[in-house]
Amino acid sequence: MNRADEPRLPAGACDCHFHVFDAARYPYAAARHYTPPDAPLLDYLGLCTRLGIDRSVLVHPTVFGADHASFEDILQSQAGRMRGVAVVSPDTPDEDIERWHALGARGTRVTTVFGNTPDLARIERIAAKVRPFGWHLQLLVDVAEHPALVGQVLGLGVTVVADHMGHHDAAPLLASPGFANLRAALAEGAAWVKLSAPYRLAPSAHLDADIRRVAQALVEANPKRAVWGSDWPHPSSPHAVPSDAQLVQLALDCVPGAALREQVFVSNPTRLYWDDN
Repeated sequence: MNRADEPRLPAGACDCHFHVFDAARYPYAAARHYTPPDAPLLDYLGLCTRLGIDRSVLVHPTVFGADHASFEDILQSQAGRMRGVAVVSPDTPDEDIERWHALGARGTRVTTVFGNTPDLARIERIAAKVRPFGWHLQLLVDVAEHPALVGQVLGLGVTVVADHMGHHDAAPLLASPGFANLRAALAEGAAWVKLSAPYRLAPSAHLDADIRRVAQALVEANPKRAVWGSDWPHPSSPHAVPSDAQLVQLALDCVPGAALREQVFVSNPTRLYWDDN
């Protein structure tokens, strides 16, 4: 039940970015960048009830490597109210992608922030794998460090969704060419952005004016190309994470007014993840 002091999202709202970690049921890959604490599905569903999240998008995290057992089980158990973003490699069998698509996957995530130089040739092979399914490429990229990457991936003929608002410290991000490029791609309707994980951009993110400037600049660039995600349970953050209620209130503050909130929290996710059924 919603607590009296907690904010609530508009009816039909979608959380476009969350993870589940349940190590006893779904072991982690030996080679991984972090080991998260457990965060089971039931805990997440309780959060949804409290804060008014009616639909969700499960994002396959790197700690599982290529093993999508958790991803498949959750999408199957939550058919209708959840979609998914898988992690496809150039070697992923087509039958796996077909199965994930049938379960509700509508994109693949490409991560470029763990010390690797983006490999455009590899990304091109991944794009070729998912293009026949109409999937998007979700890029976890520091746009200040790699200002051209969003445009380069757009050139591969796939929809691009930029993760975590550009994934760079908020104040320098605002002045960076990469942020200007991202805003231009949004304005052209060529890319999407996730208003998610603000605590990766600044400490005390729920109180940070630059975080609000980043989010508002992205929404103003094209309110039809922004979606929101909780990034629950907030794994591997470089800064302390505000409460989930504080993060939802921050999102509501950055997206003011009933019409704009309906657009960002409800209509845009429907077009990005559900419109093809």
